[in-house]
Amino acid sequence: LGLPLLGGARRALRGPSPAAGREAVATRAGPCGPRRRGYGGMGAVGGGFRPSRVAVVVKTTRYEFEQQRYRYAGLSEEDLKQLLALKGSNYAGLLERHRIHTKNVEHVVDSLRNERIEVRLVKRREYNEETVRWADAIISAGGDGTMLLAASKVFDKFKPVIGVNTDPERSEGHLCLPVRYTHSFPEALQKLYRGEFRWQWRQRIRLYLEGTGINPTPVDLHEQQLSQEQHSRAHINERFQDQRSDISGPHLLPVRALNEVFIGESLSSRYAVCSVLFRENFKSCKPSFKFSLHRASYYEISVDDGPWEKQKSSGLNVCTGTGSKAWSYNINKVTHQAVEEILKIAKKHGSLNMPLNTELIQKVTNDYNESLLYSPEEPKMFFSIREPIVNRVFSSSRQRGFSSKVCVRSRCWDACMVVDGGTSFEFNDGAIASIMIDTEDALCTVLLEE
Repeated sequence: LGLPLLGGARRALRGPSPAAGREAVATRAGPCGPRRRGYGGMGAVGGGFRPSRVAVVVKTTRYEFEQQRYRYAGLSEEDLKQLLALKGSNYAGLLERHRIHTKNVEHVVDSLRNERIEVRLVKRREYNEETVRWADAIISAGGDGTMLLAASKVFDKFKPVIGVNTDPERSEGHLCLPVRYTHSFPEALQKLYRGEFRWQWRQRIRLYLEGTGINPTPVDLHEQQLSQEQHSRAHINERFQDQRSDISGPHLLPVRALNEVFIGESLSSRYAVCSVLFRENFKSCKPSFKFSLHRASYYEISVDDGPWEKQKSSGLNVCTGTGSKAWSYNINKVTHQAVEEILKIAKKHGSLNMPLNTELIQKVTNDYNESLLYSPEEPKMFFSIREPIVNRVFSSSRQRGFSSKVCVRSRCWDACMVVDGGTSFEFNDGAIASIMIDTEDALCTVLLEE
């Protein structure tokens, strides 16, 4: 193709890199002129993708999580089994799912090594920027959560991130390869070598933070969960470790959101867990829960540089096309029951002159819900206001909609800005977030046919 290979691809590829494939797609003309960047056909365009080094990011199973969570108490395996039973969890079931996951990870790793590909197997705590620089491609071995983790540290738009679902019976794996490749990963590798795939450039959200008293230090919510530390306290601890700026200009945060960004008061969903008291026979091991009262999120919002609007709600969700199938979809989807009741009211007022039947209700429901979804490659966002409070003081002119830019000014007391459910930033009174998409942040992924 005569195109230069970029970054680690110079070392790694014996066929065109994602960069080369994308440029070829971008410049190839069709009946309507040049094709849009990122929407091409076969990713290899006359060649294949063959990495020399692959980092495999492995999920932490529930069994491993429980082991790590109670390690501080010095529990034996038998103690853990009894504790899980008291919590209503099935120890044998957790162990079986762990074994299935481990077996599928071994299958992926063995398949790579059989092709003489150098492999680095890493867990969450070992996954860092150095590992990403070392690898020519990243494989996430887990579910969608592991894929989000793997993508979170990749800023090179020409470094592929490929998801493998290691427990298809328990994980949907929307972001992963089709389930059949979990057990036949060598076939997936051969398709990559032959170029029988398509590069998919998933757009991601970037965040700028500015204002008074901001703290751009992220908190890892997974590590916080392991330590059983409350969300607000985790941010307080970070404050003492890092100097907060009183007034700051726009600060680009060191994360990109593949699914969504959520902004809201942490008290709206937080609960406090009292420490567990361990006894020799575990009979007095009774964790208690203290639920906080609901606190609405108070903020000002501007969509696409429009006027600022004061709002109170249960929080704000801003998603990408990838995330339109995730939390955003579940926030906004309608049920058959709701559609049926609305159509009955419309019919009652003479606005509907057709018989109501199950087929019509199903079609209207499906059409509306499908309108909430859009391509992961489209450089636009979809915002959703959760449960807006509307009265003479607060309004919500648009509860949801597409946008290219969303700005939020916090008026909250104990709020956070959470990226892909895994990384949190303090977002309290005076902080301003600018949320947008830059096509340079797109994540390179692979689409394989069933």
